[in-house]
Amino acid sequence: MADSWKIYAEVTKDVAKAALVAHEEAIDWPVEWVVTGMEVADDQPDDWTFEVYLDRKPKAADVKRVAALFAGKAPEFEVIKLPDTDWVTESQKGVDPIRAGRFHVRTPEHPADPAMVDFVIPASQAFGTGQHETTAGCLAMLDRMKQEGVVARNHIDVGTGTGLLAFAAMHLWPGAKATASDIDPVCAGVVRDNMATNGVAEGDGPGALTMVIADGMDDALLKLRGPYDLFIANILAGPLVELAPSFAEAIPPGGNLMLAGLLETQEPRVRAAYRARGFRLARRLVNGDWSILWLRKSRVR
Repeated sequence: MADSWKIYAEVTKDVAKAALVAHEEAIDWPVEWVVTGMEVADDQPDDWTFEVYLDRKPKAADVKRVAALFAGKAPEFEVIKLPDTDWVTESQKGVDPIRAGRFHVRTPEHPADPAMVDFVIPASQAFGTGQHETTAGCLAMLDRMKQEGVVARNHIDVGTGTGLLAFAAMHLWPGAKATASDIDPVCAGVVRDNMATNGVAEGDGPGALTMVIADGMDDALLKLRGPYDLFIANILAGPLVELAPSFAEAIPPGGNLMLAGLLETQEPRVRAAYRARGFRLARRLVNGDWSILWLRKSRVR
């Protein structure tokens, strides 16, 4: 078994969450490095740990790369060799499955909940705390959309990562055409592996998922498969604003748009960008510090 190591720091909640966001925005971050941030204890909500797990001894350049996630002065890091164990499983200790709406999302190390719709996402793809909260909010919002009568015949999950939100939408609207896309080529294999694990069909017809690697909507196949009456984008506030024109073009009047990956403090800027393109707020949900927005495109401009 390969050596297992972690780069560890104790930080405040705000510092940890800012570093998790910076990790999402980081270019060429090693896909095999697992990043987590979480509370030290339930009764210490402002005291967090920030950890990066590796399958080799970190070099000075690796610690410097982690330090670059922190604005201003980086915290004091410890480099710790872990016992001979599965380092990916170790990284998931203390990270509970997601329970949101009718959905239960877990790593293979956790048992299924037969009373819920169960999805399995491997530990190496699991989320840091910020992403965990955002994903749970997205699942809850999709469930709310279904309960309130949204009908989806053609949906897309842009910035899909693991494919999870696309899988959830496929469960809720099983007869719809489904598309997932991401800018990172690694995600193509990740999503297909997760499709196999979760029994999701691949294909271009109703009830099957098409996976595309693309930068936003800049792809001929994505444009050809549109317009999308349900559009999901769980990315970051900056890209959500930048991509508002192309997202709006892909959604017909009356269509539904779910935006996530933005902090509550970033919400006004994102909502303004979409309001200018004919979208109105249907519902909002805040989970932790993260906003999830359900917008509808006006039928008349």
